[in-house]
Order: sequence, then structure tokens, then C-alpha cells
Amino acid sequence: MPNAADLSAGLFTLSFPAADFALALFIGALIGIEREKKKTGDQEAAAGLRTFILLAELGATAAWLSLKINQPALFLVTGVLAALAALLGYATAARRNPDAFDLTTQVAVILVYLLGGAVLLGYRQSAVALAIITSALLAYKQPLHDLAGRLDRDDLYAVLKLLIATFVVLPVLPDQTVDPWNALNPYKMWWLVILISGLSFAGYVASRRFGTRRGTALTGVLGGLVSSTVVTLTFARRSREADAGAWADSLAAGLLLAWVVMFLRVLVMVALLGPALLVALAPPLLTMAGIAAGGALLGLHRPAGGAAMPDEVPLRNPFSLTAALHFALFFAAVLVLVQLARQHVSGQGLYVVAGLAGLSDVDAITLSMIDYARPGGAASAMAVNAIIIASVGNTITKCVIALLLGARAFGLRLVLATLAILAGGGLVMLLR
Repeated sequence: MPNAADLSAGLFTLSFPAADFALALFIGALIGIEREKKKTGDQEAAAGLRTFILLAELGATAAWLSLKINQPALFLVTGVLAALAALLGYATAARRNPDAFDLTTQVAVILVYLLGGAVLLGYRQSAVALAIITSALLAYKQPLHDLAGRLDRDDLYAVLKLLIATFVVLPVLPDQTVDPWNALNPYKMWWLVILISGLSFAGYVASRRFGTRRGTALTGVLGGLVSSTVVTLTFARRSREADAGAWADSLAAGLLLAWVVMFLRVLVMVALLGPALLVALAPPLLTMAGIAAGGALLGLHRPAGGAAMPDEVPLRNPFSLTAALHFALFFAAVLVLVQLARQHVSGQGLYVVAGLAGLSDVDAITLSMIDYARPGGAASAMAVNAIIIASVGNTITKCVIALLLGARAFGLRLVLATLAILAGGGLVMLLR
């Protein structure tokens, strides 16, 4: 028979959270390795791998004992002492060499203590996620500083406006229809405005990060993420310049890549918000995108005759509250027209609305058709057709812009490409 000491040891072993302690030590090691790599000759005394592992263990132990003896103050007091020790070490080192130290490591020290404790308090997944994010932020110091250097004041204001629109305006909007036609839901409309603005802003950030002077192909792709219409206008005007004649193929190729992005962007929105439509919508849109991509590849492989590289497309930050409100109003008008067409005219009337809306913007009609098709059935088929009609109408509009504003050789290339795109999409629609 086991004695009392054996039973006590067995109960202690079962109650000891070994897996949680191992996870806490892993968190300390993850951040500690990154800090160890950043140490220089002037920072040999700074916290490194062993220190961070011990800090995570300290946080985990303090949290575990706090739970065992039901004294939350133990974890708090221990954390305050650890923070004071870290700040005292920083102050001492800073006096010896003010230029060699900053507060980053000390903040990481306090954070590792808290994350180690969070694991033992039951927040394992959150602690690990925060540890990974912290390690990434520490490791990518220089790229983050470079990105901040590229952002001007207008970009910062745009980010703040996007955050205000998301976390201040959106929560206070009513999540129900407020119009006689039962079509306008302010919460859903503003959320979709934020989604579209976010996609455009991501493309703008990418263009600022990589630049658009690296060739017409990259310009077309990045510009298409922000606005394929802006790329169309810019390339059309550029093609009329005296030294751009030899670049007609390249400019047309870059513009076709912007159109490819437009088709793919529609599919991304459908995949995120209306995946039930994706199966029917993907074949024609992917076909049109594939034909546009093929035309772009042909143009990029033709020699440019030694002409100068086209100038950078002047992409502006796509997010502003004024632009968001304009899109919201346009989206609201499209929603009302779609609802009226649904109630008072046949499906052909809905296609007319889609075609007219697509002349200026594909996003609004795509979003409205996703909402329209939620009941399923015949509505889904009509929504798919309407989105394709809008995409075709938008493509034709940009082709006309290229033909009217661009050089003759440039415009003719776009006309041929547009005819091939429409023929391919139409053939797929007939065969499905």
C-alpha cells in the first residue's frame, strides 16, 4: 500500500502544469533568441536568451502560485519588481552609454513576464499569438522604420480615417434597413465601404513599398489594386508622348494587367462575401482575366526599341472620408435601383441597371448583387449575369478611354484585346 508521502507526491505531480510551463519557456526563448541576435559589443550586459527564458518562468511561476494560494496580488507585486529591475538596469546602462540603449528590450522584458503568466492563467493561444507578433515586430525593426519613413502626413491621416471609419463610425450605425424599399442597411453598407477602401489601401501601400518605376507590368498590377481607371488614363496619355511610340506594346500590356487585377478583385469580393456565386462566376471571369493576361505577356515580350521607361503612375492614397462617402452614396443609389428593378420590372431591367452602374464602377454593383442573391435560386443566376455585365461594361468603358485618349497604336491594341476578352467570356457563358 502506498504511504501518505507517495500519495501527496502523486497528487502534486498530477496538479503541476508541466505543459503550460513548457509553453511559457518557449515564449521566453522565442523572444529571447531575437534579442540575443540584436546584442552588440556595447550591449553585452543587456537581456538575452537566458534572461528572457527566466523571465517567462518567473511570470509563469508567479501566476501559478497566485492561483494555488488564491492571492492575485503575488503576480502583480512580482511583476512590478521585475519591471523596476528592468528599468533600473536600463537607467544604469544608459548613463554609461546613452546612445547604445533604448527602451525596446525593457518593454519586451515586461511583456515576456506577462505572457508567461498569461499561459498559466489559461490564455495559452492568446499568449503564443502575442509572442509571435512581438518577435516579428522586434525582428523587422528596419523594414518597419523604412515603411514609416515612406509614409507622409497625408498617408498617416488616411490610416487614422480608416481606423475611425472602422472602429468609431461602424459600431454606432443601425444594423437594419431604414428606407421604404427595404434596401439600405447603414451598418452593412458602411462595412462594405470599409472593405473596398481597405483593398484599395493595401494596393496603395504595396505601390509605396515596391515602387512603380520597376516596369509597366508592376505598375499595372499595383495600380490595378488601387484603380484600374487611373492606370488607363495615365497609360493612355503617356502613349501620346513623342518618345512613347515604341512603348505601345508595353503600355498596353501593363494596362491589361490592371484589368486582370480588376477581374480577380471581383472574384475575391465574391469569395469573401458571397461564395455561393463563385462556382458560376469564376469560369467567365477567369477566362477574361486569362485572355487579358495572355495579351499582356505578348506585349511584354516585344522589344521596346530602346525608348525611355514610362514615368511612374501618379497613384494617390485611395482612402479619404469624402471618397468613402461618395462611394457609399453611389452604392446606396445602386441598391435602391436594384431593389426597384426587382420589384417593378423583369430581370432585363436589372441587367440594364448593372450595365449602367458598371460603366463607372464594378465594386458597387458586385456588392449589391451579392446581397441580392442571398435568397438563392433564380436570383443567384441573375446576380451572376449582372456582375458579368457590369465587368464587361467597365472593360468597354476603359477601352473607349484608351482609344480616345491614347495613341492610335496603343488604342488599337486595346481594342483587339477587348474583343478577345469579350469573345472568350461570352463563349464560356454560352457553353455553361
